Amino acid sequence: FYTAITFNPIDVANNLQKYGGFIPGIRPGKNTAEYLDYLMTRVAFTGALFLALIAIFPSIINSPKVLNIPFMIASFFGGTGLLIIVGVVLDTMKQIESQLLMRHYEGFIKKGKLRGRTR
Repeated sequence: FYTAITFNPIDVANNLQKYGGFIPGIRPGKNTAEYLDYLMTRVAFTGALFLALIAIFPSIINSPKVLNIPFMIASFFGGTGLLIIVGVVLDTMKQIESQLLMRHYEGFIKKGKLRGRTR
């Protein structure tokens, strides 16, 4: 929800209009600001749901009805720890990929491309 404080859709819409930019299918001005606010709300809500799922993930895993994993192992991968681990792994993968691209090792990264990466 920090995005709602730092991102002002009215200013962005005005800047787009002032510099001749536009969003295809959306009229410049007030309609653009409303559309950006709508998108920002949807993205923030989706992110909040995802973070909530990550926060309760250890409790679900620790449930005896789902998996029979000891509490110490399930609590090791808590919500915060899981976020940190995933963030570090993704950042490491991006750094390795950029190093390989910089040295033109195209053969190594053809099979292991990150999803969402376009050229």
